[in-house]
Amino acid sequence: MKLISSLSDLRTTRSLLPGPVGFVPTMGFLHAGHISLAERARQECASVIASIFVNPTQFAPTEDLAKYPRDLPHDLALLEAAGVDLVWTPSLEVMYPTGFQTWVTVEGLTAPLEGAMRPGHFRGVTTVVAKLFNAVQPQKAYFGQKDAQQGAVIHRMTKDLDFPIEIIVCPTVREADGLAMSSRNTYLNPEERKAATVLFQALTAARYAYETGERNGDALRKIMTDVILAEPLASLQYVSCADYDTLEELEMVAGKTLLSMAVFIGKTRLIDNFVLG
Repeated sequence: MKLISSLSDLRTTRSLLPGPVGFVPTMGFLHAGHISLAERARQECASVIASIFVNPTQFAPTEDLAKYPRDLPHDLALLEAAGVDLVWTPSLEVMYPTGFQTWVTVEGLTAPLEGAMRPGHFRGVTTVVAKLFNAVQPQKAYFGQKDAQQGAVIHRMTKDLDFPIEIIVCPTVREADGLAMSSRNTYLNPEERKAATVLFQALTAARYAYETGERNGDALRKIMTDVILAEPLASLQYVSCADYDTLEELEMVAGKTLLSMAVFIGKTRLIDNFVLG
């Protein structure tokens, strides 16, 4: 596995790799969810590239950029074991050189949910992903279902800007008790870690209601809300029952639907979702 930090070295090495090339963009501090993406890419592609870059432009001033966990040696060991051929670790100066002033913005899809709670977040995401796509030139790119809105936004950007890249969204990887794997789980103390399973419980309750015939969007949102509010350590930010493709809130569920939520457990903000239909 090769480790490269400069853009020129990336382009030189990339040109020698057999295709199709699969790409896994990450912010590091990798867990089994990230590695499942690399393993999927390894199965489907002749070459696999991963990137590690903690992107400052997707963090709000009040968010946790400074304390975002980092462990590059551990990340590299995991990626090598997963069969990744090349890891690109660009510096801040490579990604955002002096005078940088160009941004990629997807409208519409970025307005609700995470976009409403984290203004400017998706502008940072789409800009950095567009730059990564341009640098790596993959045929396939792999993202996790846990960040469902991000996947929808990147798919829209890829289509709108004619990137010749297939966007593949892979299932959420969970702990044994259902908690979705996330780098932010490390912020939870033992009591909060136990309480954090309430997100999975709320989604499971709503899915059970759907599977037993409930189709009213308000009813499904209320089921999720009630479960979250019953947990003393949880503070609900939003729950959603929305069309999977447009992210518009549904009065009645018909077709592919996204149940999603954002919840604070103590001071740690967690998100999770289930797909219905």
